[in-house]
Amino acid sequence: MKIIIIEDEELTADDLADTIVERHPEARIEAVLHSVRESVAYLEAHRDADLIFSDIQLGDGLSFDIFSRVDLKIPVIFCTAFDEYALNAFKANGIDYILKPFTLDSVSAAIRKYLSFTSGKGGAAIDYGSLEKLFAVRRDAEPGSVLVYYQDQILPVPLGQIAFFYLRNGLVTLTTFENKTFSLNKSLDEVGKVAEPLFFRTNRQFLVNRKAVVKASSHLARKLSVHLSVQAPESVTVSREKITQFLDWLASS
Repeated sequence: MKIIIIEDEELTADDLADTIVERHPEARIEAVLHSVRESVAYLEAHRDADLIFSDIQLGDGLSFDIFSRVDLKIPVIFCTAFDEYALNAFKANGIDYILKPFTLDSVSAAIRKYLSFTSGKGGAAIDYGSLEKLFAVRRDAEPGSVLVYYQDQILPVPLGQIAFFYLRNGLVTLTTFENKTFSLNKSLDEVGKVAEPLFFRTNRQFLVNRKAVVKASSHLARKLSVHLSVQAPESVTVSREKITQFLDWLASS
């Protein structure tokens, strides 16, 4: 069983490698990678591992960036301190996740699940239906979270707490209902894929939460002017072409 570890903290990576080998002596650690950039370069050239253990927060970004840039069939076990990442891990071909600090038992249990999915044969097809049950993810569950950067931390902010997303000079920020603003390392298009249908893309600058909309009124040039419960940095308008779509969205429950 050939394993790759992606972890930016050297001591944690060494501890994880020792833990894996202690419980599974047949395992071979093929590589220990420390960043998104290093991982992408390595995985583009080496795709024959059986399993990847990956931290989520790396020094130069999130490990999800790796799996969106490199098309892999290798199952991934994510190491995280946040339960909110489960759905993203599932979408990135994850088969399990372990919460930090991990233990001998949690690491061993994750590998046993991997072996049960693949019958001990690396590279076998993953049953995504089973994975969805594994992560207890429901399509009709409460909205998820987005990751924001605050000082030297990366924090999850639940979508339900966000009034709007705003794009200016290439930078996307979010503002919460408590009027707190944070920056994101994603485009507004990427955010929209996660935030819809709770949010609507009113124009190039704004994604707004239905709960933040107080009213909409006629505007010059046949646009709608949208009034939010939280002060926006500029006027929020809906173009003529999107008015019907916006009103249908606003009326939906």
